[in-house]
Amino acid sequence: MKLHRIILTGIFSSLFIFGSSATYAQSLSDKLATKETVALYKNLHKLSKRYTLFGHQDDLAYGVNWKYVAGKSDIKDIVNDYPAVYGWDMARIEHDSLKNIDGVPFSNMKKYIQGGYKKGAAITLSWHFDNPLTGGSSWDTTKNSLASILPGGSKHQVYVSWLDKAAKFMGSLRGSKNEAIPILFRPFHELTGDWFWWGKNTSSPAELKKAWRFTVDYLRNKKKLHNLIIVYNTNGFANEKEFLERYPGDDVVDVVSFDLYQFENQDKKAFVDTVRYELNILSKVAKQKNKLAAFAETGYEAVPDATWWTETLLPAIKDFELSYVLVWRNAGYVPSMKKMHYYAPFKGQVSENDFKKFYQTDRILFEKRVGLKKLY
Repeated sequence: MKLHRIILTGIFSSLFIFGSSATYAQSLSDKLATKETVALYKNLHKLSKRYTLFGHQDDLAYGVNWKYVAGKSDIKDIVNDYPAVYGWDMARIEHDSLKNIDGVPFSNMKKYIQGGYKKGAAITLSWHFDNPLTGGSSWDTTKNSLASILPGGSKHQVYVSWLDKAAKFMGSLRGSKNEAIPILFRPFHELTGDWFWWGKNTSSPAELKKAWRFTVDYLRNKKKLHNLIIVYNTNGFANEKEFLERYPGDDVVDVVSFDLYQFENQDKKAFVDTVRYELNILSKVAKQKNKLAAFAETGYEAVPDATWWTETLLPAIKDFELSYVLVWRNAGYVPSMKKMHYYAPFKGQVSENDFKKFYQTDRILFEKRVGLKKLY
């Protein structure tokens, strides 16, 4: 909205026409957010009334049986289009590593993010950071690990140094005009689970909230990152109270989301019913708080169901105002796991044809169509 207009009727008509957009912009928790970040948030709100953006983790970096081939994507190989949301992870940035937890060079990741942004796609970042108390991995659930990073904690300064490194990377993500690229930042993800060092079995709700608020405040006010849209993320939950038990406050959250996967031998109907039950709760919370809703991670490992896309995922999400849904990475065969590990189809995969039908669904947006929507 052009506020420099001096004709009162012009101002009033602008407010009337764009009033809902203004509301969305005002609900962004960072009042100093860049104009591109505000635009992305506003447009995701607007689009979610009719569309859901499709995302894929590490899409451009590697896929089943390939790595680091310019322009390649398992998704593109099937539908001649890329995801509308690119997911990446910053783990190992805290150790000054040249590569992240999945072996992706941060220099490559930066280029992938810049390329996706240039084409009009959205970017989300998670962070499987190591346990600062023990030096173990994200999955080291030693008691009081989260408490150690709080102000006054034994590893607080270590954590601050890690935030400095993450902030340097996120601050380096710039567009062609040196504008900061907006990032859907998902810290402490799956925070109601019991498998990460920040989870429910190693910390109290009060400690998580304090750590979250310190993190957002530090990145926003100390490091001056005003390109972050903050994503609150849980795993599955039974009710609204459980979903919000660790919620840190409307002033440090912009998106409410959860992760839920279908597992081998799990009944299709049971999975769909569970997703829809939780999306009903999520949608209610999002509406009450004027936040975006997202299905931040999902999938069915190795997609053994030939019609999973149109008969499981689509029925589960199609009736909800979701900003995006993201499936996890296509790592291919993982020796340490002794199995195939992928969540999107590739040429010749059993669900390839069904994914093409999913792609043609009007409600689901991929990069070509979302580029025309001009998110930024």
